[in-house]
Amino acid sequence: MPLILDGKATALFIRQNLTVEVKRLSKAFGRAPHLAVVLVGDDPASQIYVRNKERTCAETGIVSSAHRVDADISQKTLEELVGGLVEDDAIDGVLVQAPLPRHLDLLAVQALVAPDKDVDGFHPVNVGRLSIGLPCLAPCTPAGVMELLKHYNISCEGKKAVVLGRSNIVGKPMAMMLVAASATVTVCHSRTANLAGECRAADILVAAIGRPRFVTKDMVKPGAVVIDVGINRTEQGLCGDVDFEAIKDVASAITPVPGGIGPMTIAMLLSNTVTAFRRRMEG
Repeated sequence: MPLILDGKATALFIRQNLTVEVKRLSKAFGRAPHLAVVLVGDDPASQIYVRNKERTCAETGIVSSAHRVDADISQKTLEELVGGLVEDDAIDGVLVQAPLPRHLDLLAVQALVAPDKDVDGFHPVNVGRLSIGLPCLAPCTPAGVMELLKHYNISCEGKKAVVLGRSNIVGKPMAMMLVAASATVTVCHSRTANLAGECRAADILVAAIGRPRFVTKDMVKPGAVVIDVGINRTEQGLCGDVDFEAIKDVASAITPVPGGIGPMTIAMLLSNTVTAFRRRMEG
């Protein structure tokens, strides 16, 4: 039986530590950190994510405000809303919940969020700082993966790591963080030749492609650490990008879905919010 990397328990541990820090900072500066979330439209998954963020913020002592707008909002109006939140000195972190309706330009909106309030870690300045190893607000999901590995004392140094997926949200920053941790990294995607063989070479395999149970047992090297970032809604319920039941027999460690990287992502969002607040208030 592999080691189950419990993201839910690890995220709770992180949030408990953040609660103590938020109390200290609130006492020192007269207010708590404030996270503003913009939610466009009524996408069911996004609604759930935002409610979870509101709940965990409240539990940690972070102030949160959700700005819900109709799906037919114009690009100009959305940019004005986001710009106003960024300019508000009482707000420390601004997050625009993805995905946006197709007529809206997410990258343009994200670029409006000042780097020091970019708790999602998607602003080009933060991405650039991450790429050259400077302190930054890092993308929450890959940061959550690295924190989970750290919590379980799983070293990346000298390991062969394969990232399955090349998105700006997970795949690319994940690869940069693994390189920074001294892993040898390969990024795979839909055009990769011998995809199964590349995955099979991995000591650490991170799956982030959004395809239910895509990674099968024959794609995993015995003893590998398998990190499943996928959250897919199927007729059988939630599942990841990894065939958990089959792969747990060959992996040395594996994340479940749900209860793996999802809770870690929210925990790192809260951590980024507290970091943004501390940096702004302490200079």
